[in-house]
Amino acid sequence: MAAGGPDPLFGLRNSFYLGAYQAAINNSDIPNLSADDAVERDSIVYRSYIALGSYQLVINEIDSSAATPLQAVKLLALYLSNPANKEMTISSLQEWLGDPAIGNNPILRLIAGIIFMHEQDYNEALKHTNAGGTMDLHALNVQIFLKMHRSDYAEKQLRIMQQIDEDHTLTQLANAWLNLAVGGSKIQEAYLIFQDFSEKYQMTSLILNGKAVCCMHMGTFDEAESLLLEALNKDAKDPETLANLVVCSLHLGKPSSRYLSQLTLSHPDHILVKRAKTAEESFDRAVQTNA
Repeated sequence: MAAGGPDPLFGLRNSFYLGAYQAAINNSDIPNLSADDAVERDSIVYRSYIALGSYQLVINEIDSSAATPLQAVKLLALYLSNPANKEMTISSLQEWLGDPAIGNNPILRLIAGIIFMHEQDYNEALKHTNAGGTMDLHALNVQIFLKMHRSDYAEKQLRIMQQIDEDHTLTQLANAWLNLAVGGSKIQEAYLIFQDFSEKYQMTSLILNGKAVCCMHMGTFDEAESLLLEALNKDAKDPETLANLVVCSLHLGKPSSRYLSQLTLSHPDHILVKRAKTAEESFDRAVQTNA
């Protein structure tokens, strides 16, 4: 890509960042890409398939001759597809990260960050992402620091992103994530970012969930519920939609067990499922103790 020239992958990246995964796949036939841009295009397409749960397609299509970034994306598909693959995947990942020829590849480092964040090994994730180098890596750093409850470090990463490109979709998203974490008057600012996305781009589950979470923070649970039901119509298995519907329903005094059952069946490792299970086990123990 020529410096300062138009970015041929702009629309594709934007679709992916905002959760329009099928649109990213459908609009990926972009002519006259450089070799590097073609690899990045393929990595976005395959990550879109992963986001849609099509792990096996990614595993089948990326063979051993593919470029390092695509091999990294295949590792993510292997990691997410089957808990039995985790140890093997992490072992391969560590081996590649230690290889001086490929270890510094930004997409390999990004995938490492995503996998270690899933493992809740945030320090290991930051080892590979903290140096930054791409907007995706900076945005992932924001997410990791927020998971660590370090909004001060997340804000530093956001400032770097704003210096590079204040209007970038990932900068706006990172700003919304930070505002949600800080809370208070910042919630309204986060809502306006998601509102702006909904006016400019195709409405996605990600945008609808963003607006809904803001509404829940502001106490407008009826509006949150209607946004979440709209998101559920777009993707009935989206874990964040189901989890947010559980919380929203509880606040509205409505039954939430069906949403929790759906979440448990489709995403048994989700934090809300684990918390519900722990609470249930604690209750059962208390009942047995008092029996």
